[in-house]
Amino acid sequence: MTNLWISVRYLLSGRTRVCHVLNQAASISYDSLTISLVIAFVSAAVIAIQVSKQFLMSGAEAYIGGSIAIVMIREIAPGFVALAIGARAGTAISAEIANMQVTSQVDAIKTLKVDPIGYYFTPRIVAAAITVPMVVMIAELVGIAGGLLVSHATIGLHPARYTHSVWLWLNSRDIYISLFKAFIFGMLIALVCATQGYETKGGAKDVGESTTKAAILSTIYMLSADFIINLIFYL
Repeated sequence: MTNLWISVRYLLSGRTRVCHVLNQAASISYDSLTISLVIAFVSAAVIAIQVSKQFLMSGAEAYIGGSIAIVMIREIAPGFVALAIGARAGTAISAEIANMQVTSQVDAIKTLKVDPIGYYFTPRIVAAAITVPMVVMIAELVGIAGGLLVSHATIGLHPARYTHSVWLWLNSRDIYISLFKAFIFGMLIALVCATQGYETKGGAKDVGESTTKAAILSTIYMLSADFIINLIFYL
C-alpha cells in the first residue's frame, strides 16, 4: 500500500511521462488483447453450449442471450481477462523490475536522485488501470457475440431473439461495476507484480521465484477484491 501512495504522489507531481505510460499500455493490454478475447469467446461459447438445450427444454430459450450477457459482464469478462493479463503482462512486469534490481539498475536510478518506485511503478499502474477496462469492454462484446453464434448453431436460436433478451436484461449498472472491477484488477496486477519484482534480492534464481510469487499473489488479491466488490454491490 505504501508503494501505491508513493506512485500517486509521483503521478500528481507531474513527473510521469506520457510516452512511458503509452509504452506500458501497449505492453500490458494491447499485447494481451488476443488471448483475452479468445478466452472471452470460448468461455461464452461453453456457457451457451451448457445452457442452451436446458433452456430450450423448459421453453425459456428467449432468455439465453440475457443470461449469457449478465454472466459475461458481471463476472467472466472482468475476471478472466484480468487473470490472463496478470499471467502474461503481470509476470513480465515482475521479471523486468526484478532483473533491474539484481543487476543494480535500480541503484543507478537512485544515484540520479530519481525515486525508483515512482519511476518504475507509476507508468505501469496508470497504464493498467486505464487499459484493462478497455480490454474487458471489448471482451464483453466478443463474449456476447460468441454466445449468439453458438446458440444459433446448436439450437437454431434466432439472433433477433438473442439480442432482444440481451437488451432486456442488460443494465448499465452492471457495466459500470464491471469496468470498476477491471480498474481495480488492473491496479492490483501492476502494483503487486511490480512490488514483487522490486523486492527481489539475489540472482537469476530469485528473479524466477519473484515472478512465480507475483503471479500467485496477484491472482489471490484479484479474487479477494472480486469477492469484496460483489459483496458491496450485489449483496
